[in-house]
Amino acid sequence: MEHEDTDGDRLSYTGGDYRPERFRRLGSIQSPGTKRLITTILKVVHRPWFAVRMPDGVAELTTIGRRSGLPRSTFVRAYRVDARVFLVSIAGEQALWAKNIRADPSVTLRFRGNSVSGSAREPADDERRIAERAFCGRVTAFDYLENAFHRTGVPSAAKVRELHRAWLRGGTLFVVDVA
Repeated sequence: MEHEDTDGDRLSYTGGDYRPERFRRLGSIQSPGTKRLITTILKVVHRPWFAVRMPDGVAELTTIGRRSGLPRSTFVRAYRVDARVFLVSIAGEQALWAKNIRADPSVTLRFRGNSVSGSAREPADDERRIAERAFCGRVTAFDYLENAFHRTGVPSAAKVRELHRAWLRGGTLFVVDVA
């Protein structure tokens, strides 16, 4: 049974910026340097855990820096469906990795147990439905932890699906055609 978003503005984007329900002030940060610092801290926290076991629905994305030309890696929400990988930029077009993809769509994604390379692009209309099924279908233990970080109250499968739907609606969805 589909569950509609009942949390309205708490999960909406304001001017294209995602504001977590739990840490509202993080969403209001405008300084690129501060955003970069927060992203670096999150990577430092995630990297040891994800080195031991990459959660389902998460991949390490490597893009080519649009200014430096060097490889840049970050962790993203990503799901593989056949020969395509769906990934969403929660921060929309403001995410540095999304900007890098716009400049050079060649990417590598490292999932638990394997890596794939391909070219990122905009999704077709029918692919948005496939992405929603992938992002909102199965709820894992990591999804509950992630939900507790982003939302107030007790995490539930319905709240996880609401959060992921909000990200798909307000963020930027990419499709990677796997080589």
